[in-house]
Amino acid sequence: MSILNRKQSNEMVSLRDAMDRLVEDSFLLPRTMLDLWTGDGSILLDMYEENNNLVVKASLPGLKPEDLNIEVQDDVLTISGKTNEEVNRKESGYFLNERRSGQFRRSVTLPYEVKADKAEAVFENGILTLTLPKVGTTQSKKITVKPKVTVEK
Repeated sequence: MSILNRKQSNEMVSLRDAMDRLVEDSFLLPRTMLDLWTGDGSILLDMYEENNNLVVKASLPGLKPEDLNIEVQDDVLTISGKTNEEVNRKESGYFLNERRSGQFRRSVTLPYEVKADKAEAVFENGILTLTLPKVGTTQSKKITVKPKVTVEK
């Protein structure tokens, strides 16, 4: 499933991330098995630009806003948190037990620099929407080339 999502995503991937994935997929473990152990890929993301902002949407069903931690450092967005286990269930009697509990984390390289201090986060119906304003691009300025003035003696 994560292979399909990776092909369909418009997420910017750094060369380092791409090489790490290549090594993991080729030599260590298939990506889907690695996802089960590391938690990477457990948060599905959409990332797009809108009105001079970078918008990131994350699917986080069953969580509460207080369960989330969001950080931007060196153009890397990290969403992490913890899900709580249901304590009223017994270990025996399960026919299927796929819902995970515990800590999760997803980091993604942003396509450009953002103003993290001006970011807004809204959580509604299991969808986290982050709006990250772009850092203003520097205006180009035309520089006029003047001929050197020589003083005659």
